[in-house]
Amino acid sequence: MHPMLTIAVKAARQAGKIINRASLDVGQLRVSHKQQNDFVTEVDRAAEAAIIDILHSVYPGHAILAEESGHSGSAEAEYCWIIDPLDGTTNFIHGFPQYAVSIALQHRGALVQAVVYDPGRNELFTASKGAGAYLNDKRLRVAARKNINEALFATGVPFVGHGDHGTYLKELAAVIGTTPGVRRFGAASLDLAWVAAGRYDGFWESGLKPWDIAAGLLMVREAQGLVTDLDGGAGMLESGNVLAANEALHPQMLRLLKDAKKVG
Repeated sequence: MHPMLTIAVKAARQAGKIINRASLDVGQLRVSHKQQNDFVTEVDRAAEAAIIDILHSVYPGHAILAEESGHSGSAEAEYCWIIDPLDGTTNFIHGFPQYAVSIALQHRGALVQAVVYDPGRNELFTASKGAGAYLNDKRLRVAARKNINEALFATGVPFVGHGDHGTYLKELAAVIGTTPGVRRFGAASLDLAWVAAGRYDGFWESGLKPWDIAAGLLMVREAQGLVTDLDGGAGMLESGNVLAANEALHPQMLRLLKDAKKVG
């Protein structure tokens, strides 16, 4: 394992310990709103602080982009860690066991290391650029299905105050009319990791943040999948729009989503 990935794993596991302790009594958590339907808890903040402390103890010159504390460090730094300490906060505060710690590392703008850690299941997804993606010690590869009418897709539903619901409903109608199943579990980092693991055949969502998807993007690529924005481009971190699948399904899904937007 790459030394930088080793440190990221250590940080993710420490955050996972904080999350697991808090999950024993979520009813006692202090929850506040960042904006409508966007929650933050003391657990998010404590997990993020633990991650940053571990990363900076080894790499003090690296920049940080984190969900709760924002950007820190030099804008000229070659390395930047992108952190979501608790992806799926809404799930967490409802006791719904689908959430994860997500940590990615960029080097000169390119994603090079990634960790998605599911503390409830103790599932550790990791990836290093050029070295593959893994679940614990098992090498990952995206599912091999080639026909969209056999594929299981995951998605994210825009919540109140966010996203274009009209466009999304057109997309959803097109997908559920073509595929045997669509799932929505509310943690994009895990959705992408599960695409890498072949549990889903693909995933699409709009309006995400860099910390939601950075680790998962590298995970899918290193599992031999294809990931783009919804126009087929490479601007996922900028637009927050993502489509991930294998090389056979991706163009079929991209065409389906584009055609759906044209429906009156």
